[in-house]
Amino acid sequence: MGRSRPHRGNRRRGRSGGARRRARTLTGTLVISRPGVGCVETPEGTFELARHGQREAMNGDEVEVALVEQRGRQPRAVVRSVVTRAVETLLGRFALAGPLGVVTPLDARIGHDFFVVPEDPSPDRLGVAEGDIVVVRITEYPTRRSAAAVTLERRLGSADELDLNVEAVVASYGLPGEFPASADAQAEKIFSRVAEDLAADPARRDLRQTLCVTVDPADARDFDDAVSARRLDGGGFELGVHIADVSHYVAPDSPIDNEAKRRTCSAYLVDRVIPMLPERLCNDVCSLRPGEDRLAMSVLMRLDERGGVLSARMTRSAIRSAARLDYDTVDEVLLDASRAPSEEIAELLRTLDEIRALRERVRRSRGAIDFETVEARVTLGADGVPTGVSVRRRTRATGLIEEAMLLANECVAERLAERDAPAAYRVHERPLPEDLRATLQPLRELGLLDAETTSGLLAGDPFALQRILALARGTDGEQLANALLLRAQRRAVYLPANEGHYALGAAAYCHFTSPIRRYPDVLVHRALGALIDGRIDGREMRAQAQVLPQLCRTCSERERAADAAGRASQKIKMAELFSSRVGERLSGVITGCERFGLFVTLDETCAEGLVPVRALGNEWFTYDEARMALTGEESGEAWGLGRRVCVEVVGTNVPRGQIDLALVRDR
Repeated sequence: MGRSRPHRGNRRRGRSGGARRRARTLTGTLVISRPGVGCVETPEGTFELARHGQREAMNGDEVEVALVEQRGRQPRAVVRSVVTRAVETLLGRFALAGPLGVVTPLDARIGHDFFVVPEDPSPDRLGVAEGDIVVVRITEYPTRRSAAAVTLERRLGSADELDLNVEAVVASYGLPGEFPASADAQAEKIFSRVAEDLAADPARRDLRQTLCVTVDPADARDFDDAVSARRLDGGGFELGVHIADVSHYVAPDSPIDNEAKRRTCSAYLVDRVIPMLPERLCNDVCSLRPGEDRLAMSVLMRLDERGGVLSARMTRSAIRSAARLDYDTVDEVLLDASRAPSEEIAELLRTLDEIRALRERVRRSRGAIDFETVEARVTLGADGVPTGVSVRRRTRATGLIEEAMLLANECVAERLAERDAPAAYRVHERPLPEDLRATLQPLRELGLLDAETTSGLLAGDPFALQRILALARGTDGEQLANALLLRAQRRAVYLPANEGHYALGAAAYCHFTSPIRRYPDVLVHRALGALIDGRIDGREMRAQAQVLPQLCRTCSERERAADAAGRASQKIKMAELFSSRVGERLSGVITGCERFGLFVTLDETCAEGLVPVRALGNEWFTYDEARMALTGEESGEAWGLGRRVCVEVVGTNVPRGQIDLALVRDR
């Protein structure tokens, strides 16, 4: 336990209080969390930066650091030199300072201003004015003796024309801008010629007469997966998953491929999509648009009456989607078939829903853990101003697509793993015991643990986690139990070898179903194509195997950045939405607790706000890390996870995506 407010006292200086003893040197990656605060990730561990230890380095740089060891404290890192620079271009605000131009980065973590020398013609050439947002290329990096210099490459617009808070997210997470001219030029020369491709490749199956549909969110623009299904005369089912054949159009080491390798995934922000592939491919040539012939990679699976897999065939194909459906429409059709575009499509959806129920049972029986997650998305008007919140929950419609994609991914991964094919496997490791142990006390207070379940939970037994989530379902603690156990999971990553997927209970797993927006799926498609063609040991696959470890690391890192950027942009617009709701009283539940306050998730919007500890009352509060609770030392009142509260919106910090709340106590 510890107090939520630190004691103040005299600091002792001298040898016993923290004199420098010795310094050793390591090389690692600098990660800045906020200006002046960060850490250095090295093969020997992660070390926090010492005060003023960043020096001339910037976020993402490979740096050489000295570890300053002090008695009674963990070693701190001080940058000695920069080995490799990570940032070459950046986004910033232009200003004038006498004869010089000054660019202040929108990414506050960079910590340096950059100068444009008087003889640089780029400001005049681009017509840049005071306050404009610009893309710049660094020509001289900062040193201890000299300032940094840049040249302007592009004017994005004035501060009034752009949403600077979201632009700052783009800059802070290093998301890419426009495609290189070489990639755009290559994309413009790519056309869909399905009839010609079928004639040129007799092994490609013509499935254009097979009834299939796409099912996506209502606001989706690219459609990379379609599904088909039918009941078999002798019992059981045939399930087809048809994925856009991106690898047919994107050759290894071509301009488009090299840019896709750099991006590794599409980023979905609150107001835009930053795609992995040029728009001509992702929204046209590769997109499985209804009524249009498209090339695909198909997985045709035969299932028994219980949903077990009897066989799976992978083939290059050509398909024609019969309809573009959204999740809401599918849910409506499952309740009322008359809402379907046709009786054939209604029957297809009923069959897919039957397969969904069977596959859910199959996966549960082998230990798969299905977390009930809720996704809150801010809706925007044409002017970018938030208008409301759309809350998405798992439904039968989302479930039937999810089960089809999961099964296709498993079947492909199993086939590739059998041949030890060089592909990017999706690996999820068992959670660490200490992370699971941290959930014990809150789960006990929710009444979800007995002795047997506790033992299983600590051992990472997936069936124990299943039991906890089943007990929580439909109770006030359901959301919290899911959140606690989800936080305890390790993050899934891409690896060049199959090591299974813990949460899915899958012996082999990969991402195959979204090559338009994920580069690992492109790698899997290439490996599967080589396997189909009998060239798995050929030159292309040997070349892929050589670069695969680094590609997997990069894809995992960029995926984390894109996900974090998406969440940050949503928080910014959520805070902007709540700026107009200051003074409103709302109900919610405590879903997080730290020494500095309580995090409350609001019922209606699933927005998260902070009740600072100072707003809990005029007394000292003790923080119980095991219980994740704050307790008043005088009143004895405890504020812990799962407690329902009424709060008032007292303010927002839009750039930080923060909503400030205060408790409303009964009078």
